[in-house]
Amino acid sequence: MPDLSLFEYDLVANMMSFCIAVMGAGALFLFLSRANVAPRYRPALLVSALVPAIACYHYIRIGASWASAYVLQNGAYTASGIPFNDAYRYADWLITVPLLIIELIAVCALTKTIARSMAIKLSAAAALMILLGYPGEVASSAGTAWLWWGLAMIPFVYILVQLYGSFAKATADQPATVKPLISKARGLILITWSFYPIAFLAPYLGLSGAAGETALQVGYTVADITAKVGLGLYIYFIARAKSEADGWSAQVEDAAVTGKREMAGV
Repeated sequence: MPDLSLFEYDLVANMMSFCIAVMGAGALFLFLSRANVAPRYRPALLVSALVPAIACYHYIRIGASWASAYVLQNGAYTASGIPFNDAYRYADWLITVPLLIIELIAVCALTKTIARSMAIKLSAAAALMILLGYPGEVASSAGTAWLWWGLAMIPFVYILVQLYGSFAKATADQPATVKPLISKARGLILITWSFYPIAFLAPYLGLSGAAGETALQVGYTVADITAKVGLGLYIYFIARAKSEADGWSAQVEDAAVTGKREMAGV
């Protein structure tokens, strides 16, 4: 781990702390917002809430590992001898990245056959992408890192091709109010996910040392917030728009539930 200035260390630590708060708040908002959409879209919001909840836990571990990896000496932060655990990020991505794909598919309410097929293929590709990326992350040589990066890019490109190919065709008949939101959600995945393979190679492209480590950790954190909470909000907006297009409203559902209770004498 490179030595860091007070500013560099605090910037990373504060961003991780901010991320914990955002992930926790996002998970709570998405979980409590399920009542604002039709029942058929609530599972998608439940998955959307689960993603930042899992990330919140892992960022608590990541933040603690970051604090343990450094010690303040003579006005600067130097490596404590305890290695920073990169595996926490990959453990988080291995769970949450496939779930990001599943929540987008779930909210579109495709036919069961299509939804199941796409969810299995894309979530498996997402998990494979993470598994192939980790050996390159901890590699000690540039050649090994480039090799695993190239292998991880295969499922990455496959996912993007599917999102802009088969998935686009499967969602072509969505309501007019929903199509722009789905398009933006796919664009958000493209932009945020593209950061990871670029950041992965940053140390081998000239951005190394303290500046490189700071940029990498801050970049990963911002990308995680955008990909997990940002996409979750798009899922919520899509679910709201589809609920309205279906003619559903919370007031009507509440009235129906109240009526059933009155009939049952509750």
